Amino acid sequence: MASPVLDSEPKHTPEPSTHTAAGTSSTTAPAAKIALVIVLAAELMDVLDQSVVLTALPTLQRSIGAGPATVQWLTAGYALPLALGLITGGRLGDAYGRRKVFLIGTAVFTFASLLCGIATGPGMLIAARVFQGGAAAVMIPQVLATIHVTFDGTNRSKAFGLYGAVLSLGAVMGPILGGVLTQADLFGLSWRPIFLINLPVGLAVIILGRKIITESTAETADRLDLTGMLLSAPAMVLIVFPLTEGHAHHWPLWCFAMLATGLLVLGVFLRHQQRKKDAPLVVLSLFQGKPFSGGLSAQLMLGLLSGMFFMTWTLYLQRGLDMSPLQAALAFVVIALGEMAGALIAIKTAGRFGRRVPQTGALIALASTAAYGLQISSRQTDLTLLAMTAPLLLLGIGFGTIGGPLADMSLRKVPHESAGSASGLFNTSVHLGIALGTALTALVFFSATGGSPDGAVNRDAFTGVLWWVGGAFGVMWALMFFLPRQTNSQAE
Repeated sequence: MASPVLDSEPKHTPEPSTHTAAGTSSTTAPAAKIALVIVLAAELMDVLDQSVVLTALPTLQRSIGAGPATVQWLTAGYALPLALGLITGGRLGDAYGRRKVFLIGTAVFTFASLLCGIATGPGMLIAARVFQGGAAAVMIPQVLATIHVTFDGTNRSKAFGLYGAVLSLGAVMGPILGGVLTQADLFGLSWRPIFLINLPVGLAVIILGRKIITESTAETADRLDLTGMLLSAPAMVLIVFPLTEGHAHHWPLWCFAMLATGLLVLGVFLRHQQRKKDAPLVVLSLFQGKPFSGGLSAQLMLGLLSGMFFMTWTLYLQRGLDMSPLQAALAFVVIALGEMAGALIAIKTAGRFGRRVPQTGALIALASTAAYGLQISSRQTDLTLLAMTAPLLLLGIGFGTIGGPLADMSLRKVPHESAGSASGLFNTSVHLGIALGTALTALVFFSATGGSPDGAVNRDAFTGVLWWVGGAFGVMWALMFFLPRQTNSQAE
């Protein structure tokens, strides 16, 4: 996948005392291309596993006797340990070697996938999903960090463009893959192949990664900030858990108490990081750069609007338009095609137009969201998949032109020694955004439907969601003014 676009050897000037071999001129072009494919394969496994269970849930419930609480924890059990471990996972790579930590995380993720696939009951499956999410938190920060220290110049922008393509494609292909594999009932295994498919991919990543990926470390992060870890983990749990579970429990007082406590612990954590001069868990000086702070905020908005849109859109398609699960999956394919086209645009431009590419993508997505809302209001039950193809394709193009360039420009000025920390923060922001977006669905969608399957109620509620999503795209567009106007050596 990478060969046509990564056309030359990465050029890096070695930085003494900040990183080792990865990213230096000694890295051959073929090895860099293969290394990119390896880390992107791991990224794809993670993105797919976040959503692959959605379309398999009815079959899974019947198979293992899962109740409503189990269904919630099949997604939350993966998302929570992933969100709370990303910052620590990124710093682990800085301290002990990004390749080493990446391979360990991938091995544990693959083993956890096996446990998911052979689970005999709800308890075992939930435990395996928690294990899997924790492993992903160790594995995923190394992807962006490895790309950051391996590529430079045009090759870097193209590599991040491919990263964005994988991110976008995996997000919409997860439900499709889950539905297809479950429906196929391969070897009479029912839903289990949605997890077992990770085994051959994970093994290939481990074997090839050990041979191809060059090790890189940050000498200044020679040990972990254990106090920071003990503060950051509960802070993330106390913030993300009530946002994820609040609606299911009708927002009781304990949810708000947890949020308040989480913010308090987060404040203590930031104060500790400010005082710690020797290898902090989070390098706060990163936030002094406008591109990183602005990009992180835009990434948060991307997660927020994604959390609102995709869940409510699935319900709109099946309840508001009475589509079958297969028809709804085809609608996801339309957006996926648009995202692939948008990602290709990002790859071809390769950073030449700086922030104008993702900003244009945000405006295209905003316009298509508004057009889609007007179309839903006017066509009501007569709206067909063919009729909605144009706005969905444009929405996909918008998504596809945002992901890769946003990561590229946000991390461009980050020193190599802080690559893992920055990557962990960048990934954490999108997961926190998704949790916030999911929480907002209670306000902008479920409060209007009351859980009713009535088509008219769900159509009206989803139209309201689209205005929120459009507003989030507008905020994201404004935040992107903090990104560099151009991405060459004269970038601001």
